[in-house]
Amino acid sequence: MIVKPLSWLLVKKDWRRGDRMPRTGGIIIAANHLSWADPVLLAHFLYNHGRWPVVLAKSALFKVPFLGHAVRALCAIPVYRGSSEAARSLRESAQRLEDGGAILFYPEGTCTRDPRLWPMVGKTGAARLALESGAPVIPVAHWGAHELLPYGEKRPRPFPRKTFRVIVGPPVDLSKYAGRSPEADVLREATADIMMAITAQLAELRGEKAPESPYDPAGK
Repeated sequence: MIVKPLSWLLVKKDWRRGDRMPRTGGIIIAANHLSWADPVLLAHFLYNHGRWPVVLAKSALFKVPFLGHAVRALCAIPVYRGSSEAARSLRESAQRLEDGGAILFYPEGTCTRDPRLWPMVGKTGAARLALESGAPVIPVAHWGAHELLPYGEKRPRPFPRKTFRVIVGPPVDLSKYAGRSPEADVLREATADIMMAITAQLAELRGEKAPESPYDPAGK
């Protein structure tokens, strides 16, 4: 009642390869992150392709006017950083997967800081959940939400009407990690594979060549 009318009103649609989205079973959807508008616009795409997205969102977003209401309405899982409750979101995600849920991850953990808006180095939560649960990881790339609501701004720019582009990739092949202990190096490698898959889809969507290596905000 809220997300779909807003999405239709605010943006035009360029949705591709929705046939790659599994309609049943627990899945992990890994997407790039450009704007605070992402959860709303991407939720519409996923809902129209048979999945109710369970969003992992920074706890601070639950306090943002309107957006906080939207993520709560989507049954989002809050992510508490730097606290004793930080691991709770992964435990709750694992339970949702067992129940057949579609967990929407932004592996970067925040909107990209790459100057050209390519995906950054990812955090390992999605990879850990995938390796521990065996759930498939579906890479999704999108483009256009940042034009509607640039990162850091609270007031959207609805005119002229923007186009929200989405493309779904094939499941990320994580078979080489099967049976391996989810130690730090394994998780980093698996995360890099996930981010590479998202970036490849975004390159196709943008019609551009992606950088040779992802932007690392830590400068390492």
